[in-house]
Amino acid sequence: MASEQEQGYCRAHKRLDVWKESIDLAAYVYQVTSGFPKHETYGLQSQMRRAVVSISANIAEGAARNSKREFHQFLGIANGSISELDTLIEIALQLGYIADEIKQRLDPMLASIGRKLSGLIAKTRRSLEP
Repeated sequence: MASEQEQGYCRAHKRLDVWKESIDLAAYVYQVTSGFPKHETYGLQSQMRRAVVSISANIAEGAARNSKREFHQFLGIANGSISELDTLIEIALQLGYIADEIKQRLDPMLASIGRKLSGLIAKTRRSLEP
């Protein structure tokens, strides 16, 4: 079987720890939100899932772009999705959809991804400066 490189694919995002962690976060958020009330299927559950998927998807899409400027832009979108998800988690906690123990597990995951993403954003920003 031909490797991804031999097939002409560029999968640079798969080498990024921040992307790997965001995939793990997405799997956990999907697991957690599967227990939400049925009436939240198209509400908070859907919004949390879209926000968490947006993190890894934007990292991947940005890494596949042809310029560092575009990569930087997509990293910014991913960073915004972290803040969105953080807010949605707080709402889910307030509504009693998740327990405090779940939030205590999610918080360090978000923090780690946020730190790594901020570092990558700073690095790409520096590379854009003249």
